[in-house]
Amino acid sequence: MTAAERLVAVLRRRGWTLGVAESLTGGAVTSEIVSVPGASVVLRGAVVAYATPLKHTLLGVDGALLAAHGAVHPEVASQMAVGVRSAVAADGRAADVGIATTGIAGPDSPDGQPVGTVHVAVATPGGVRVGSYVFTGSRGEIRTQARDAAIGLAIEAVRE
Repeated sequence: MTAAERLVAVLRRRGWTLGVAESLTGGAVTSEIVSVPGASVVLRGAVVAYATPLKHTLLGVDGALLAAHGAVHPEVASQMAVGVRSAVAADGRAADVGIATTGIAGPDSPDGQPVGTVHVAVATPGGVRVGSYVFTGSRGEIRTQARDAAIGLAIEAVRE
């Protein structure tokens, strides 16, 4: 069973819905989840907020936080995960779980942080869990590692 299959299975058992907010992964987390048959039972939708201003306007990330620290920051990931739950609300009900990714896949770093710096977050009714990493490899390898870290963190968070 793949990690995405495990995530969909545990969300189904709990009766929980999911929203995904992605930056550096550009939809890869959502694509991996959608590859699972039956994912439509849990996945509400996703936002690819690649440009920094969209993190504020679509996901509610604090503008002062973005101005002070840029988009690659653990608190940005946390706020993205919380914000996507509301962004994919249906019938007045927010998603139960939000997953978010933000980071630098390279080849260059616009703000001096090391290429491979990635922050992922998962928001659940029980709170927010954040993971911070410095991955190595090519741009594609960093994005794949970020995708896998986000799904792995989500599995941990929803099993509690």
